[in-house]
Amino acid sequence: MDAQSRRVEDVELAAFIDFSEAAAGLEPLALAHEIIDDALIMVAAGDPHFLINRVIGLGVSAPANRETITHFKQAFEAADIRRYFVHVVDDVQPAELRDWLAAENLVPQRRWMKFVHQGGLAPESGSDLEVRRIDGEFGEAFGQIVAASFDMGEASIPALAKLTERENWYIYMGFADGEPAAMGALFVDQGVGWCDFGATSQKFRRRGGQRAMLAARVQAARDLGCDLIATETGEAVEGDAQHSYHNIQWAGFEECYLRANYAPARN
Repeated sequence: MDAQSRRVEDVELAAFIDFSEAAAGLEPLALAHEIIDDALIMVAAGDPHFLINRVIGLGVSAPANRETITHFKQAFEAADIRRYFVHVVDDVQPAELRDWLAAENLVPQRRWMKFVHQGGLAPESGSDLEVRRIDGEFGEAFGQIVAASFDMGEASIPALAKLTERENWYIYMGFADGEPAAMGALFVDQGVGWCDFGATSQKFRRRGGQRAMLAARVQAARDLGCDLIATETGEAVEGDAQHSYHNIQWAGFEECYLRANYAPARN
């Protein structure tokens, strides 16, 4: 893995370690996390969504062990999580990892495209929303709209809301006549900005909200001294409108690499 891709993997890992720490002790989400083989294992018994039930960084900075796969599979099964994601980079360590996953009935899913933004700012969005960074006052609104947009459960809302109070997270919101309409999160670590949780309220679609959120986060990352900004979305597939994909490219992000996702085979 080249140095740039490694930085992208590292910042996402750091972001979700921080997310997991923010969610610690929140019920009924009951998100438990641990780090094994330098990989993050997130198990949220209170919300079966794969975004918070996943394994990040497996085989990236350290070789994975066969026993680790058995361990996290048992942890997800104990929490009754039937769909979770295990992210696998092309040059995963060891190469046998894919065979180990297959032996545990974990199969490839749609991949995610990683994007990088290496210089400059995004164009003017043309949105009429008022954009500003928010704090805990709007944390619940942020959590509600993100959860609704990603089909996450209500149990995840307090954990998402906590991000507005975390030191390394910068949460931006677009307001329509004072009402929360669009939002996006930026996590900054080691000079890299990670854009995640872009969401728009259903009633305020088609007002350029996500382009405004991307532009605000690119500007913020540059102001914070980031020399690299990254994000991700599902790979382009025929028949998918790819709205997020096109918005990301509009903002000046370039395709960097595809990362595989493995999940339990559906019976």
